Amino acid sequence: MQPDGILETALYADDLAAAKAFYGTVIGLSVITEVAGRHVFFRCGDGVLLLFDPAATAQPPSDPSMPVPPHGAHGPGHACFRVAGDALDGWRDHLEEAGIAIEADFRWPNGARSLYFRDPAGNSLEISEPKLWGLA
Repeated sequence: MQPDGILETALYADDLAAAKAFYGTVIGLSVITEVAGRHVFFRCGDGVLLLFDPAATAQPPSDPSMPVPPHGAHGPGHACFRVAGDALDGWRDHLEEAGIAIEADFRWPNGARSLYFRDPAGNSLEISEPKLWGLA
């Protein structure tokens, strides 16, 4: 038995307002829902990017109808966004125009290209073409 894919990815940010602005404006994701001081969820293709305040999600649930266990992480996480290979130059230009420093731009041994940069919380973000992992 094997999952069909990853439904959601979670990153953590102490400043949710800055994270919301970054992912909405720079990355271009649409907000699905948010709870002030706790989380902002974004649509990303056929998946969801969850951004949580780590202090808030470490607290036990107060609503018995939503028994999500406490969770969280501290320190930078990582997420990689999938884009077509011919879109990477446009993404590099877009990020640089937004004042985002590119930490790395290189080709992997299999020929896939990746761009690495950081969000306002220090999370390591990557934009790469699907062939990085042998996907079409």
